[in-house]
Amino acid sequence: MVGSMRFGLFGSAQARRGLDVDSGAGFREFVDYNIEAEQLGYHSSFLVEHHFTGFGQVSATLNLLTWLGARTKRLRLGSAVMVLPWHNPVLLAEQAATIDLLSGGRLDFGIGKGYRHNEFVGFCVPMAEADDRFEEALSIILKAWTTDTRWSFRGRYWSFEDVIVEPPAAQKPHPPLWMGAGSRDSLIKAAQRGHNVLLDQFAPIPQIGERLAIYRAAIEAQGTKFDPMSVAVTRSMNIVMTEAERRKAIENRLMSQERIDRLAQTPDGDNQASIISYAHTLEAAEASALYGTPEEITTKLQALRGVGVEYVLLNSAGGIDTLRRFAREVMPHFEPETSRLATWQR
Repeated sequence: MVGSMRFGLFGSAQARRGLDVDSGAGFREFVDYNIEAEQLGYHSSFLVEHHFTGFGQVSATLNLLTWLGARTKRLRLGSAVMVLPWHNPVLLAEQAATIDLLSGGRLDFGIGKGYRHNEFVGFCVPMAEADDRFEEALSIILKAWTTDTRWSFRGRYWSFEDVIVEPPAAQKPHPPLWMGAGSRDSLIKAAQRGHNVLLDQFAPIPQIGERLAIYRAAIEAQGTKFDPMSVAVTRSMNIVMTEAERRKAIENRLMSQERIDRLAQTPDGDNQASIISYAHTLEAAEASALYGTPEEITTKLQALRGVGVEYVLLNSAGGIDTLRRFAREVMPHFEPETSRLATWQR
């Protein structure tokens, strides 16, 4: 019997600026949204990390995840992703372990090297150093989590003397690592390291299938059994019932994609990140999103399952009402018959 398809959340709270504006309202609404999502049967919530956008995306991801952990009981707490080149790795290891400990082992530690040019400029970190900084930081974080005696480190970017990182994480040997990956090399590297992977929200379904196959083959080449829950695919989702609603939703998605790409692109226009390589057309925007009626969304999810996807992270463009409707009308199609009664009673 095919098991249940797993659904989680992906996205961000948003803070507003200005006089006579409640800057915290978006954060409080996001927390309430996650609390209800847990009650509806969603498995996880992965939060982005972004800086200097001007439109209020989450920056202090681990702080918000800590608050979510205190307000929920089962929801997995994911980062999608912490950009290692910008962070002191020992401080990051301490903060992440603290969340894992306080939440009872619910942290999914998503990491990446970053891709937005404006963020590297803001931190005065050369984007050309992203790969090397990522590798050094990751090695330090893993050492911090798996070493119970004092240690020292001398690296190109970071040095530490006679440290022991506290507290220990709840999950052993450390919280699961989720790598944001898109290229063939990054997928193979993640598999060889035993990391789970996060696939982006803009890739069309056939390309998702190709990337999953590359990762799976690399896992199996090591003699390891592939776990379909080790790959999470992010998708924008919106239940729309009319053609006018659909077109408006797709146009909004395309504008959002273009706004992000403008922040990410380098002055020479040569940013090679896969996430900003996709076509800027209404057709491409629709092909990679779960937009439509519940029946149309179900069909798209079946297509994703057809290329091997079993874990989907949803960014609900329609807010909590869409999330509720998805739980009521779409989720039951992806659960074993014996599980459906509980879903119908939500």
